[in-house]
Amino acid sequence: MFEPERLIRAHIRKMPAYEPILPFEVLSEQLGIPAEDIIKLDANENPYGPLPAVKEALANLAYPHIYPDPESRQLRAGLSAYHRVPVENILVGAGADELIDLTLRLLIEPGDAILNCPPTFGMYTFDGDLNGARIISIPRTMDFAIDVNTIETATRTERPKLIFLANPNNPDGGLVAREDIERLLRLPLVVVVDEAYIQFAPPQAGMIREVLERKNLIVLRTFSKWAGLAGLRAGYGIFPIELMAHLWKIKQPYNLSVAASAAACAALRGAGQLKALAGAIISERERLFLQLQEISYLEPVRSHANFILCRVTGRDAKELKADLARQGILLRYFNKPGLQQTIRISVGRAEHTAALIQALKELEANA
Repeated sequence: MFEPERLIRAHIRKMPAYEPILPFEVLSEQLGIPAEDIIKLDANENPYGPLPAVKEALANLAYPHIYPDPESRQLRAGLSAYHRVPVENILVGAGADELIDLTLRLLIEPGDAILNCPPTFGMYTFDGDLNGARIISIPRTMDFAIDVNTIETATRTERPKLIFLANPNNPDGGLVAREDIERLLRLPLVVVVDEAYIQFAPPQAGMIREVLERKNLIVLRTFSKWAGLAGLRAGYGIFPIELMAHLWKIKQPYNLSVAASAAACAALRGAGQLKALAGAIISERERLFLQLQEISYLEPVRSHANFILCRVTGRDAKELKADLARQGILLRYFNKPGLQQTIRISVGRAEHTAALIQALKELEANA
């Protein structure tokens, strides 16, 4: 009997599945709590949602029945003007996730090595496995800094083609020191800097314009966090011009939907408003950090993103997540190397912080 599963590529048989968080509606049903009463602080989404102009643009889509522009010219032109980089260096995708995959498809033959610095964003290893890469993991230090000396040694011995760096890093929110990135850029490999959370960091931390001066630097960004478009999937990358012609060959022709494109263009036109909202999130992050320090069983980690990682001491982190979920407060729980007994809390609005801190204090009092 013919068994089509035997045709599955060997490396895909072996690869682990990515484990995303459960959909909002599923969690609402499981908890028996209406969606509007849930405080969702588990996926680093923007608590303010999209700008009114974005909703208006989506409500007034003129041609949803027509295929989108395969080159996303309008959005790329807007990004070019906003970042002051040539449009020829910009590629947009269905979230930055698609661009991570495209970069690997472009550069990696099965068996080629890539470097990863866990704990960090899980899509780097997921897409690495998907493309048959040999993933060399170089763990971060206890304070989540990258180990540059070991990376340099691994580059000599393993000859990797690229390294992924989330900056700020997810899940701890730390920034990679600029001198460390400079050292990596001197190595014979491509450095992919994922700036998904850069709008919540100091302005000088971004590296987009430096792509024009480096042949081995790629910078990725997304509209998911800053612009509140996580559900629409819109991201972009600034690539060395030498790679662009080949990236155009391999991307899906209509990878960005007309809805995502219209939303991203409208968000970009409202960049000033988005900057103000990012400022509000930064202020709330600092307020949340101070209040989390007052919880005896939590050790919050300083963050430059829109979330705060906490080490949990004196109680079980998984049970803490479950206790809060029963009250309609959703957090992210981790239990993997470098992240044992930790939770990550997305920064919400002031009322979300108030409800969270009250719940944490009640659990403290009842311990």
